[in-house]
Amino acid sequence: MGTVQQANDFLASAELIHSAETVQDAVKRVAGEISAQLSEENPVMLCVMSGGVPFAGQLMTLLQFPLDFDYLHVTRYGQDTAGGALSWRAAPWISVKGRTVLVVDDILDEGVTLAAVRDRLMQQGAQRVLVAVAADKENGKKKPIAADFVALKVPDRFVFGFGMDACGAWRNLAAIYAMTEEPECSA
Repeated sequence: MGTVQQANDFLASAELIHSAETVQDAVKRVAGEISAQLSEENPVMLCVMSGGVPFAGQLMTLLQFPLDFDYLHVTRYGQDTAGGALSWRAAPWISVKGRTVLVVDDILDEGVTLAAVRDRLMQQGAQRVLVAVAADKENGKKKPIAADFVALKVPDRFVFGFGMDACGAWRNLAAIYAMTEEPECSA
């Protein structure tokens, strides 16, 4: 995590990609799409920590049907680990066996982590796993998973806000910003 000045500098030099109003409209649209598909299923909604918190929190208040809520926390063992091996910091407490599961995360970047999460939940007996993301990065890469529900598309740049961080800061922003290059984080 950087300093307050470093965080403020990141924001000052960033470009607004999606305003807070655009983000809110997209969350409402996705809530409608999810409601149309899952309102009769009593799904398990799993928030991917930590980036998924803003999206999941706002999304769940717009879903007017019963659901179970839990979270999971996973990290990848380095950027080029074959097969996307994950370190599970926290697994869901609620059983997913025989259930429809909605995984909610901040961004679908390369998709390795979300694909591994989906595979793990299916191994645990989930009937089906659907993925909702606040942002889908248009990076031109073939991803091992596609999100079922996408609030917004973002360019192939370093983005932050609405759950996504810049050196640990700005997950709390209501809008989404992009930098021209990946920031250098200082301790």
